[in-house]
Amino acid sequence: MSTIPNESIEAVKEILKAIHRGEKIEELKKRFGSVLQQVSPFEIPLIEQQLVKEGISVNEVLKLCDLHVELFREALQSRELKNVPKGHPLDLLMKENEWVLKQAESIGLYASALLRAEDDEQTRNYLASLKKIAFEMRKARLHYRKIQMLLFPYLERRGIVAVPRVLWGREDQTMVKLRQLSELLQKTENDANKNLVNDIANKAIEIAQEFSELVFRENRILFPAVQALFSEGEWAAIAEIAEDLGYVIDVKSEGWKTDAKPVLPYELEANVTFEQVEKLPPEFRSMATSHGIEPDTYNVKKEGDLDLSTGFLSVEETKALFRALPIEITFANFDDRVKFFTESTLHKGFVRTKTIIGRKIEYCHPPRLENIVRKNVNEIKLSGAEYKEFWTKMGDRILRVLIAPVRDQKDNLLGAVEVVEDLTEVVNNTNEIKNKIMVI
Repeated sequence: MSTIPNESIEAVKEILKAIHRGEKIEELKKRFGSVLQQVSPFEIPLIEQQLVKEGISVNEVLKLCDLHVELFREALQSRELKNVPKGHPLDLLMKENEWVLKQAESIGLYASALLRAEDDEQTRNYLASLKKIAFEMRKARLHYRKIQMLLFPYLERRGIVAVPRVLWGREDQTMVKLRQLSELLQKTENDANKNLVNDIANKAIEIAQEFSELVFRENRILFPAVQALFSEGEWAAIAEIAEDLGYVIDVKSEGWKTDAKPVLPYELEANVTFEQVEKLPPEFRSMATSHGIEPDTYNVKKEGDLDLSTGFLSVEETKALFRALPIEITFANFDDRVKFFTESTLHKGFVRTKTIIGRKIEYCHPPRLENIVRKNVNEIKLSGAEYKEFWTKMGDRILRVLIAPVRDQKDNLLGAVEVVEDLTEVVNNTNEIKNKIMVI
């Protein structure tokens, strides 16, 4: 179950017991420094579960989490990551990993206690605590989304594909197991039989171990690798996007600044140098170089493409894309003149022709609706409302109509957009649609 020697396990158990007795962290670091160098974060839950078996209560062990994460952090970072500035994306991702590790420890501890529950009341209490932590742990998806969407593209641009695919697979598998655990916990509200409870406990212990191993792989393998490979400009772009996505932890007081121009993956001409390869952790280097490293040189931005902020499209691609959408869009500018509309090949909404271009928006509707249209457009423009929603019928089709303000990046009002969507099948076949829902 663990590859570290028994004497190291016993020593770490003594450290945790010493913390429980109130001994100072700095003194423990000096006394047990050599032991800490042999222990990785994913082994902590196993040791804690052993403490529970020996009679230390779950609540007491949980009180140690903040302290022993601090205890192990220094040993981990001193060996693997050097000079990470405060507030740097790597610093914040590692702090998120500390949060993940604490939650994983709690899951493992309550699961171990659940296997040894002495009566129904204890079982109910442990199940309730486990359910609460499992729900909280779902926030970890945000951490992995940042890894997958912000770090992996830069590795792939460099031709390093195997590592991101393997790690993403492990992250996804663990999150799926967490969802399945939550579903099992939900079942206990109606029937908390012994077999189900044992199944939950064993699955929870397995999940706790997998989360801890992910922390280990990121902190010991992935993060040192990207620190060696990525430029300041790449980190500048990662920091900007990560701030928009948000963090699992509170990072309001954290700040990292750089004058480097943000660089996105498609802008890189990335060649991995021999010197960089030599700095990679052995596990990362072995997997990354096993099939050779061939940088991705594809140029996504072509001459004449429109820069749409979130990507690039040619005029022909733009026209074809609008036709392929299952919605129809009409845009009226700040002067309330129709400037653009789309025609969907998938469904037809209201009748619109090229002759409406330049027409006042209210004149595109019957006179009986003119005041309603004017009122809603004015409300959208003046009140700050996010959108107005209407439902209507056209023959046997049920249409949803959204009217929303259109603003530039400085929040200046440019006009209003009307979006028409045919939701007939959803409204008329609700149960059938629900059966088609696939949880991903």
